[in-house]
Amino acid sequence: MGELMNTGLLNIASLAISVIVMVIGLVLWFFVNRASSRTDEQIELLEALLDQQKRQNALLRRLCEANEPEEKIAPKAPEQEVEEEDDDFIRLVAER
Repeated sequence: MGELMNTGLLNIASLAISVIVMVIGLVLWFFVNRASSRTDEQIELLEALLDQQKRQNALLRRLCEANEPEEKIAPKAPEQEVEEEDDDFIRLVAER
C-alpha cells in the first residue's frame, strides 16, 4: 500500500510541477507579448511623427522661399568690375 501511495504522490508532484512551469511560461509570454505590442505602437507613433516633421520642413522651405526678397540685378559699370578684380588680386598677394 505504501508503493501505491508513493506512486500517486509522484504523479501528483509531477503534475503540479508541470502546471507551475506552464503558469510561469504563460506569465512570461504575457509580459513579452505586451512589451512587443507597446514597442510596435511606439514605432508607429515615431513613424507618424517623422512624416509630420517632413511635411513641416517642406512647408517651412516653401514659406522661406516665398518670403525671400527678390534681388534686382543692376548692370554694373565696367570700371567697377575692374576695381573689384584689382582688390581680389591684392588680397591674394601676401604682405611682408
